[in-house]
Amino acid sequence: MSRDVSAETARGDGEPLLSVRDLQTVFRTDRETIRAVDNVSFDVYRGETVGIVGESGSGKSVTARSIMGLIDSPGEVLPESSIRFDGQELTALSDAEYREVRGSGIGMVFQDPQQSLNPVYTVGNQIREALEINRGITGAEANEVATDLLESVGIPDAKRRLDEFPHEFSGGMRQRAVIAMMLACEPELLIADEPTTALDVTIQAQILDLLKEIQAERNLAMLFITHDMGVIADISDRVNVMYAGQIVEKASVENLFERPKHPYTRALIESIPGEHSRGDGLNTIEGEVPTPSAPADHCRFAPRCPRAFEACDGIAPEHIDVGETVEHTAACLLYPEGKSETDRIKHHEALANAGTPSKEGDDS
Repeated sequence: MSRDVSAETARGDGEPLLSVRDLQTVFRTDRETIRAVDNVSFDVYRGETVGIVGESGSGKSVTARSIMGLIDSPGEVLPESSIRFDGQELTALSDAEYREVRGSGIGMVFQDPQQSLNPVYTVGNQIREALEINRGITGAEANEVATDLLESVGIPDAKRRLDEFPHEFSGGMRQRAVIAMMLACEPELLIADEPTTALDVTIQAQILDLLKEIQAERNLAMLFITHDMGVIADISDRVNVMYAGQIVEKASVENLFERPKHPYTRALIESIPGEHSRGDGLNTIEGEVPTPSAPADHCRFAPRCPRAFEACDGIAPEHIDVGETVEHTAACLLYPEGKSETDRIKHHEALANAGTPSKEGDDS
């Protein structure tokens, strides 16, 4: 079954497990307010993997930490934001209530497993602690379940390795141990934030295969965050392309790679090693991701965009349906296709004035 078909099946099961609407996360400093995440909306259904991809500084990890309730001062998730998990509004929860959701409801795997593993406790102690807190399992049963969990993530001689410390594990093994800790909590949604970035290519492929196997076995929903378009192509059902705090394109993984619409998405794909013609240099995107400090009143990609025109500096584009299916949208003044530049601009202005971005929050 193709990943696109799998995604369609997942969405046919009913309401999304995770529904993010108009997420706005800001960081206030003495000089300015950084809009790290700016009106981001997407859904994740049970059993599917939704990717968020973009360069460093695009707001991907802040999005993940916002969902987990891990934004600390001077950061703040603005009150108009909505994060619904399994029908429950998370933004209204107290810190204590949010802790109940973490782990048993939503688990997270970070880029560096050292962030999740305490160096002074054995791996076994840390898995058993997760079992006791989230499932009430202790004693000999906890040892047995912890051993099974390490075996399930491909760690050999699991019973002996329970007594080892994180520094005795390789980088790939530490990431497997962190995944085992997350599975001990039996989450319904797993957020994977650059979980393979620090690993070599061979181990990276093994971790991706492991995550796909675990997802299939447990019907997990997964939000996978990375800057690597190759990884996104391998693991995602649907993809959100993020730039400067905003989602600029949404599509199934097949549509995104076969028919990319936003100039930023095209540039990311063209920068993948092997995607350019033999003998040519690797394509790059000139410039850097800006740090937005004000509400969007223009296209934030315009200074780096090869197809930008005058209006891009004065109008914030809305999401427009750009494909044959309802799940492909792009926020770009080049669309709708087939219309004159004047008509395209009027279309975006009308959507902005109506306050109803075209399909921006639907099924993506």
